[in-house]
Formats: sequence, C-alpha cells, structure tokens
Amino acid sequence: MTIIPVILCGGAGTRLWPVSRESMPKPFMRVGDKSLLHRTWDRAWSVPGVSHAAIVTNIAYSYKTAEELMNEREARNASLLLEPFGRNTAPAVALAALWARANFGGDAVMLVMPADHLMENAAEFRRAVAQAADVAATHDSLVLFGITPTGPETGFGYIEWGPAIGESRAHKVNRFVEKPSAEKAAEYIAAGNYVWNGGMFCFKTAVILDALMRHAPDVLAAAERVVGRTSMAGKQIAFDAGLFGELPDISIDYAVMEKAGNVAVLPYSHGWSDIGSWKAVSEAHESDGSGNVTEGRAIYIKSRRNYIRSAGRVVAAVGVDDLIVVDTADAVLVAHKSASQDVREVVRTLREQGNEAYRLHTTVHRPWGTYTNLVEEDGFKIKRIVVKPGQAISLQYHNHRAEHWVVVRGEAVVQIGDTEHVTVPGQSRYVPKGERHRLSNRGATDVEIVEVQCGDYLGEDDIVRLVDNYGRAR
Repeated sequence: MTIIPVILCGGAGTRLWPVSRESMPKPFMRVGDKSLLHRTWDRAWSVPGVSHAAIVTNIAYSYKTAEELMNEREARNASLLLEPFGRNTAPAVALAALWARANFGGDAVMLVMPADHLMENAAEFRRAVAQAADVAATHDSLVLFGITPTGPETGFGYIEWGPAIGESRAHKVNRFVEKPSAEKAAEYIAAGNYVWNGGMFCFKTAVILDALMRHAPDVLAAAERVVGRTSMAGKQIAFDAGLFGELPDISIDYAVMEKAGNVAVLPYSHGWSDIGSWKAVSEAHESDGSGNVTEGRAIYIKSRRNYIRSAGRVVAAVGVDDLIVVDTADAVLVAHKSASQDVREVVRTLREQGNEAYRLHTTVHRPWGTYTNLVEEDGFKIKRIVVKPGQAISLQYHNHRAEHWVVVRGEAVVQIGDTEHVTVPGQSRYVPKGERHRLSNRGATDVEIVEVQCGDYLGEDDIVRLVDNYGRAR
C-alpha cells in the first residue's frame, strides 16, 4: 500500500499571539527543540511504507519550510505545493489529491495532517494510521481521526459515531456537531460515543476526488483549472494566482465530510493536542510541584498553575494563579487560562488599529535572511539586516525614504544605480530616495549591516521591486 502524507502548513494561529503571527505562523513555533512542522514531518516519515510526502503551504513560507527540513535526508523525496494565498482546507485537499493522482495513481492512500498538532505516542500513532489506511483502502471510506475527549471542551467540534466498520476500530459517522456549549459538551462526554474532530484524514486519492465531484463539484472544477495550468512534477509546485482565486473558500468538513455517506471515524486516545491555545501549550509540558510551566526564565513566589514563556528576560510571578504570560521582544501577553481562546481578539484589535504587531515580529524572516527593527520614531527607523551567503535582497527603490547602510560583518556588494561597490566592515553607503539599489552577499559567511532610514513614510510597502530572486518583483 502506498501512503502519501500531505501536511497542511498554514493558518495565522491568532490564539497563539504574540509568538504566532501572519509572517511566521504557529507551524513554525518551537515546542522544545523542534518546530511543530518539524515534529509533524518526523511523525509522517515514521509511518512504514512512506516514500514521498507533500507540504501544502503559502508561497511566502516556502523558504522557511525548506529551511526547516533542508537537513533531513527525506527532504529529497518531498514536494512543496505552494498556494499564493490562503483558501481553506477543501481547496488544499483537492489540489493535493490531483497532485497525488498524477504522480502516484488513484489507489494511493493520502494521510492528511495539520502541521500544528502534537502526538506523544509515536507507536500508537503509527498503529492508528495503519488501521485507518486499511479501512480507507478496503472499504473506500473517508476516514477521520477522532480524538477521545479528556473533558467537556467547548473549543472543538464533535463527531458522533455509530456502528463499527467490519472488524476494525473505525466506526460509521452519524453526525458532526459544531463547537457546543459547556452543557452540551458534558452530555456528549457522558454519552460515550462522541469524539473531537481532530482535523486529520485518511482516504484513497480516487475516493476523495469522487467525493469532491459528488458533493463539491465547484471546488473540484476550480482545482482542475488550476492544475491544468501547472506542472505537477518537481519539488516546488506553485499554483497560478489568478485561477487559484476562483477556488471557493470552504473547509473539507463543510464541503465533503458532512455530506458524504462513506465517512468513518477512528477514535484515538494517546496524547494528542492541536496546540490551539496557550492553555493547550501549557498542558503539553511537564509542570513543577506547584503546577507551573516555564519556557525561558521565570521566578514563582506563592504562585500556582501558571504558564510563562520568555524570550530572554526574567519574568517574576508573585501571588498569582492560572495565568498565561508570554514575553517576546516587542509584545507581552498576560491572560487568564480560562480566557485563552479570546487571545484572537487582541489580534483583531491590533489589525483594526493598524498596528503591525498583529502580523510582524521585531525580527522578520525573509528568503534572503532577516531584518530586525531596533528603533523607530517620527522621520527615522534603524534596522539590523542579515543577508545569508549567496543571497541578495531585490533590486528596488523607495519613493519616500533614503537609506544609509553601515557594514558591521562580512563583505557586502552594494549596487547603487548601475554601480556595484564592495563594502567591508566599517564602511558605509548612502542610498538616495528614488535610487535603484541592491544588497548582495557573494561570500561564505553572513553579511550584517545597520540600516538607518530617513523619510516622511517608513512602511514596508514603500518598496518597488524591479528584479527579485524569489518571484516578488512587480
């Protein structure tokens, strides 16, 4: 049996602000020594018989995704399916299924996995995948992984299951239930035949495509138009933005699973978490004797059951219980654990205020390296810019600002107009407003510069790209 893991890597993860932001969403958030995406990757490749995998992600995250996995030996057998913008899970599954059929045939079994889950027991995960794949292949079922509830949680959708399918542990799905009230959730727990919708699926390529044709023909037709203008071979497959925009914005649950008659659910009860909130992050870590969980440096005085995550500073908690404190370079979150689902409201408020902290960190990752905002006041901004070996920023100009670059590490090649200047530590270059310019690193070590911007507008959208190595030029 051919099993093809398809990892869905997207979503803003607004409930995990300020660590998860649009420019670096929660699949890239580290839990322990690895990111959630990397842990999902390891889990996918632990399944026997896997020889190829795909990651569906936004083209803006392609460089970060490749960077995360570049040292893994399996990376040579992975494909990145690159979306120009987010379009929900039904289009992602449809495009991945068309890709899988083109490369592996209609009988290939797809294992669709969100990139932001944790599963503690690797052996039980592999056993569950083997059972789900067998049901999918033998009964032509669309198999979901249902998570056995650990309490009356109101933040998940529920699945009611009915009779068993053959001799397997999978059951026919009776119905899907939206996120319930606390009273309803308690009823479901007491009934014993409800599980949380885990957002993981297993099905044959031909079966899911047939289900899309029956229940969501508009999704499938739009996906086929996208694929018709796309080469489905190679390691990075970028979908046409114009045609991609015609895909309906709908989840695979609404589009197919809640309508199809061949849907099965396999209950799973071995240490799963979707890391959907800071409360869930806290519960995924071991606590001390007072129930406190720490990532970074913290001091607790007469405080219990708190979660503190600090990027560098010492955080002291005195006389407080059940709090979440997340300290990053430019933002601090303080919330009660009972309100962890409401963190998304912070992101909404920041967006409405036009505050870039809802989508950008102080340090922003780009395909060529990083930049860090150090100081910003009226009329000027100071940045630290690091360009990786062999990389270059785009050839560009600005309408509203001039820039002064001071090289502090490495050997930079600075193009201003049509002239290139080799610039070493201690030397500087001035870029007038409106002048074409580019910073390149042709050496073997990082180039680091300090950039001082001066002008009447200093936003990141005042960049007109003329030539770009990463497909971002106008």
